[in-house]
Amino acid sequence: MDKALYLAMTGAKHNMMAQANHANNMANVNTTGFRADFAQARAMGVYYGDGQPTRAYALTESPATDFEKGPINVTDRDLDVAINGDGFFAVQSKDGSEAYTRAGDFQLDTNGILRTGNGLAVMGNNGPIALPPIEKVAIGSDGTVSIVAQGEGPETLVAIDRIKLVLPELGNLEKSPDGLFRDREQAVLPADANVQVTSGALEGSNVNAVDAFTDILTLSRQYEMQIKLMKSVEQNSESSSSLLRMS
Repeated sequence: MDKALYLAMTGAKHNMMAQANHANNMANVNTTGFRADFAQARAMGVYYGDGQPTRAYALTESPATDFEKGPINVTDRDLDVAINGDGFFAVQSKDGSEAYTRAGDFQLDTNGILRTGNGLAVMGNNGPIALPPIEKVAIGSDGTVSIVAQGEGPETLVAIDRIKLVLPELGNLEKSPDGLFRDREQAVLPADANVQVTSGALEGSNVNAVDAFTDILTLSRQYEMQIKLMKSVEQNSESSSSLLRMS
């Protein structure tokens, strides 16, 4: 009986983990540049010496990310930037390391540092991009940041820096708990001139709300099935104990 009980328990456990994963996707359906996460689990046989496995438990595999592109939404805001095709923005994470994101909802802080919507410094040619007091800012298709200095006319537009855009191998990227992407080998990726951006637009989340909700319902039914199996095992165990007492 214990075999069936533990098999159902591992199945229920991973159903719960998958539900949490899909719930997180649903919560980020409107998050700029968000990439949905896949929940992966498989059956793993348990071997005792030679021969066939005596049972098969559910085992979570390395999580994967859906790198399908999200919709491009026009905002006409100078500091909103969306990547055309493949590529990522380089940002400085809270621990000081370089990480990568598709979120281009940039803003300037009080010190003139260009930051993402959640406060991370945007990387340029030589570190975080810092701008002097400005009248206007423009971001070119290659990521070049140009400004009109405070008190100057539009004819004085000058390039200050260039946003670091990278084009990594998607198979080498992994999503960290902070939602940023990093190279699996902790490598700092070089800038790639082939990555192009569109100013005045943002890329939305690639989460399909209907699919995510349907997956949550399916996982809920699977979880209920595992719990029913555990209850059946309990009832069978009680029946067996009762028969042994009678004998």
